[in-house]
Amino acid sequence: MSIVRSILGDLKSDTLGVTNSHDHLFFRSEKLPGQELLDSQLAEAEVRAFQAAGGQSIVQWTPAGLGRHRAELAAISRRTGVHLLSATGRHRREHYSIAEPPLSLEALTRRFIDDIHAEELPSGLIKIGVGFHHLDTFERTSLAAAAAAHAATGAPVVIHLELGSSGALVLDELLAAGVSPISIVLGHLGRNPDPYYLQDLARSGVWLGFEGPSRANHATDWRLLAIIEALAAEHHSQLLLGGDTTTAEARSVNSGPGMPALLTTTGQRIRRLLGETLWQAIFVDNPARAFSLRGPSADSKSNSTPGGRQFRPR
Repeated sequence: MSIVRSILGDLKSDTLGVTNSHDHLFFRSEKLPGQELLDSQLAEAEVRAFQAAGGQSIVQWTPAGLGRHRAELAAISRRTGVHLLSATGRHRREHYSIAEPPLSLEALTRRFIDDIHAEELPSGLIKIGVGFHHLDTFERTSLAAAAAAHAATGAPVVIHLELGSSGALVLDELLAAGVSPISIVLGHLGRNPDPYYLQDLARSGVWLGFEGPSRANHATDWRLLAIIEALAAEHHSQLLLGGDTTTAEARSVNSGPGMPALLTTTGQRIRRLLGETLWQAIFVDNPARAFSLRGPSADSKSNSTPGGRQFRPR
C-alpha cells in the first residue's frame, strides 16, 4: 500500500478521500503586499467550510520561506480531522526578499530532504515555481535540487507554471535528472488552454493540475470543463483539481469562492456534466496516487516517459 506524508505523519494514500489537490491556507509574498494569508482562525474556518462541502484532504503548495505555518497546519488538522499535506521547495525568485541570499544547490537539496524527513511537521511534496516561457538560473537550481531530493525521499515534485507555460522546459530538466513522470505534477495548466500543448504534456504521463474557480484563474475559468472533457477520454487518470486560494480576498469567508466552491460549484458541474466516474477520478483516485511517496525507479503508467529521456513535444 502506498503512503502520503501529511503534516501529522504518514497515511495510507487511500485514506485521503475527497482531495483539494492545490491550495494555500497560509501564504505571504513580496509580490502580494496586503494580501497575506496569516490568520490561523480564518484558515481553520476555510478548512471547516471545505469539510462541510464534503472535503477530506487539502494539499498546501506553499513552499519554504513563504509562511507555511506548519505548527498551525498541524493544529488545524488535529482539530478538524482534515488531512493536510505541506510543501517544501522554492517559488520563483520574485516572491522572496531581494536581501535574502540564494542557497547553493547542495544546501537547497539538504533543506528539501530535511523537511521531508522531519520527525515532526514533515513535508510531503516539493513545490517549485518557474517563469513565463523560460527558466532562469535560480529556477534551474530549484529543479535540480527537487530532483535530487525526490531521489532521496520519493516525494512528488509539484510545479507552479507561470501562466501555465514552460511545461515542456520543466519536463526536459526533471526527466533528464531521472524523475519519473508519475512523480511530477504540473500546476496552473488551465491558464494556458492551448489544446495541442496540453495534449503533448498529457502524453508524457505527468499529472495535469488545474484550478477553479479561483480569482487568480478567472480569465480562463470558463474553459475549464471543456479542457477537462477533451483530456478525459485518454488521460482521465492524470487529472487533478485544486482551488489555489492565494489571497485573503479569495477566501469564502471574505469575497471569494474559496475552497468550498471547488466542490460545491466546479465539482458539482463535473459530476453533472461529465459524470460520476470522472468526478471520482479527479477528487479521490488520482490525488491518492499523485501525492504518494515513490522511489526513483517506481513503476509508472504505460504512457510514461522513462527517466533520463528528454521530453520532445510533437
